Amino acid sequence: MEDKKLISYPPFLEEILSKIQQARYEMLKTVSKQTVALYWEIGKAVSQKVLQEEWGKSIVGRLSKDLQTEFPGIRGFSASNIWRMKTFYEAYENYEKLPPLVAEIGWVQNCIILEKCKDKRKIEYYLRKTKEMGWSKADLVDKINKNHFENQALAQNNFAV
Repeated sequence: MEDKKLISYPPFLEEILSKIQQARYEMLKTVSKQTVALYWEIGKAVSQKVLQEEWGKSIVGRLSKDLQTEFPGIRGFSASNIWRMKTFYEAYENYEKLPPLVAEIGWVQNCIILEKCKDKRKIEYYLRKTKEMGWSKADLVDKINKNHFENQALAQNNFAV
């Protein structure tokens, strides 16, 4: 009788492990989405302060230090990253269809796309593909370096398959 119980245990364990992995994946997606939304809001606030009050490097540097003091051990609040948040917000603020896309991919992928792509069609393409295909940082860099956007555009034609 004990052997029968042991035989059913490995599939049971696999099922539980799979559920845990799926839940962890969903939690990471939620955290990533919330992080991008937070960085959007910080970028917006900094952008407005720079415009309205002519904030510069020293104020953003102070903001960075204060945030790091308030939230020790939490990464992401360096002065350079705060400037990236501002750039991120300003790059997408006037494009209605892009902000929902940027929220669907990670912060690192968003930064790579902004740094390496200047054309809005390329940006939208890489945002969509990263979301659809789940490209990692390395995958995305590889696709951009190998001109995936241009190659896909060249491959499109109206010939029958």
